[in-house]
Amino acid sequence: MNLILFDNNFRSGMLPLTFTRPQADIRIGILTVKEKWEVWLDEVASYLASESLAEKFKLKMMDENMYVSASVLPNKQLVDVVKSMTLGQALFKDGVLLAACGGKDVKEAIEANEFSPFVTIEFEGETTILDKIYQLIPHNQDEIKNDFELITKGRQSQKIDETVTVVGANKKPELVNQIFIEEGAQVEYCYLNPQEGPIYIGKNAKIWEGSMLRGPIAIGESSQISMGAKILPGATIGPWSKVGGEVSNSVITGYSNKVHDGYLGDSVLGEWCNLGANTNTSNLKNDFAMVKLWDYSTERFAKTGLQFCGLVMGDYSRCAINTSFNSGTVVGVGSNIFGSGFPRNFVPSFVIGGPQGYKINHLKAVAKTAKMAMARRNVELNDKDVAVLEDVFESTQKYRTSLR
Repeated sequence: MNLILFDNNFRSGMLPLTFTRPQADIRIGILTVKEKWEVWLDEVASYLASESLAEKFKLKMMDENMYVSASVLPNKQLVDVVKSMTLGQALFKDGVLLAACGGKDVKEAIEANEFSPFVTIEFEGETTILDKIYQLIPHNQDEIKNDFELITKGRQSQKIDETVTVVGANKKPELVNQIFIEEGAQVEYCYLNPQEGPIYIGKNAKIWEGSMLRGPIAIGESSQISMGAKILPGATIGPWSKVGGEVSNSVITGYSNKVHDGYLGDSVLGEWCNLGANTNTSNLKNDFAMVKLWDYSTERFAKTGLQFCGLVMGDYSRCAINTSFNSGTVVGVGSNIFGSGFPRNFVPSFVIGGPQGYKINHLKAVAKTAKMAMARRNVELNDKDVAVLEDVFESTQKYRTSLR
């Protein structure tokens, strides 16, 4: 059936990433949620997104559709149940809608949260449901492993160059099977250690000499790893990103730069972000306490249950050289951070400044910078992108009121 991935009430918990994308376009592991479901179901998906995103992320509806929640990650047991569903059925897990089968009636039921006309099924298996942005951090390593198995099964990796040191392969030659290098990738004079998990290197990626990669990690298509970089377990470097220094257990969605030295740990970056040279994130409090993080759904800091949690940064945001972020810092969309000292733990969208104070980073300035940054990747900032940014600017205005 026609596959549709729908946003739900958990969207607010996934901010600031979901200011500018549907839940289905969140990356965890190697793939986005949308890409995972497309591979599992062998279908091309469209989006049932919020009103502000619907023009950019289109919905394709037919008479018979399989609607799947964009907050749930696929696994074999769940996919088998979804494949067996028929028209008029809705699948739930502890009150959360996972999937439903039908036409326009499903869209209306999702919007009204009313499924009494449907035959409801309770899913008895295990699921991973993403309802808070910080959940990407503890789940990323397992999702790298799951995606690696999913997309490399039955395929042949590009041959590993003789200048590459595969750590542990002298004693366990089978470890090379935990490395998959896509066509066109340039991987030379570096160290790859797959002893704790797989290493995936995407098409046309460049792993420069002297870099050290320890799995499980994922390097996206056309990304670049700088000389001497240290990429530690749990790191996902999304497509068209440039990364150097030290990165550990973090998700870089794509099209972002952390080219130079500095530490990024247990963090999540959106697209078109830029971290200046020697930017560092703290991912552990000095007293080892659990980290609290700004929660847009409650508009207050909330417990994460995580001892390790660094930076969450929305799309089009950036920081200057030598910026230091405290544990549990959230930066919104389109902000520009600089200055000595630690920025506050919640930096609103569309501000410019730092510990010494902030002012409004106006939409026109953000769009101008974004246009120049995107052109460097041969991507155009189009009218739909600007419309999304306009909506984010308006909807986040209340957080900037005190700046006026």
